Amino acid sequence: MGTTQLETVPEPKYWHLKTVLSDALDSEFAVGEILPNERDLAARFGVARATLRQALEQLELEGRLQRRRGVGTTVAPPRVGVAVDPVRHTWPGAAGDDWQPVDAVESDAVPAAVAGLLATAPGDPVHVVRRSRVTHGRPVATELLYVPAAAVPGWAPAASLSAPARARAVLHELQTLELDGQDRTVELGSARAEDARELDRLPGAPVLVVTTRYVSGGRTAAVAVSTYRADTCRLTFGESDAVALLAG
Repeated sequence: MGTTQLETVPEPKYWHLKTVLSDALDSEFAVGEILPNERDLAARFGVARATLRQALEQLELEGRLQRRRGVGTTVAPPRVGVAVDPVRHTWPGAAGDDWQPVDAVESDAVPAAVAGLLATAPGDPVHVVRRSRVTHGRPVATELLYVPAAAVPGWAPAASLSAPARARAVLHELQTLELDGQDRTVELGSARAEDARELDRLPGAPVLVVTTRYVSGGRTAAVAVSTYRADTCRLTFGESDAVALLAG
């Protein structure tokens, strides 16, 4: 990697440095290779370490780099295409769903934004189903599915069931309802500690958060909050109108 002085570059230094580093990643580094430490890179390019960190953070956001615990900053593999909803107008857990059930618990405390979508009151019991998704042997997403107990009154937690079986049981009850429709939003976020652990990322790493609202009987019957790794995922929607959402 050659030396480039950036003192006279009119655009923000970190942005130009990001471009220089990106070119170097293409020509001088292999996937999985560890980058030199920040001190050496900053000295080589004649920039402050704060400027270097901005460039590295942008490259991580764009999926070019990965920061791995105990390893350092490595060159990321190409993003994998992940279909958000390959089978349209279906409940979670229906045929063609690639998510794996992990557990289900009952809680009377859910995030305020979710409670607003569900129109639940403080203290109302809600089944929280945790699911995970793996693509090509790599964890790419984790999900929390919130189902008000009032929406599936025929089901109650059974201590005799295993954690995945509890999750499947809630999904089965949900699928007995008539699905009127669904809508979703996508936003860029930061990984919470628990999500980061499941996704093998550092807390605060960039993620794509997909919130899906499922409607039955004219009211919200469930809300799914799915957290995808922004560094390795390229989300696609539907079958014919695939749209790549690239972080950055």
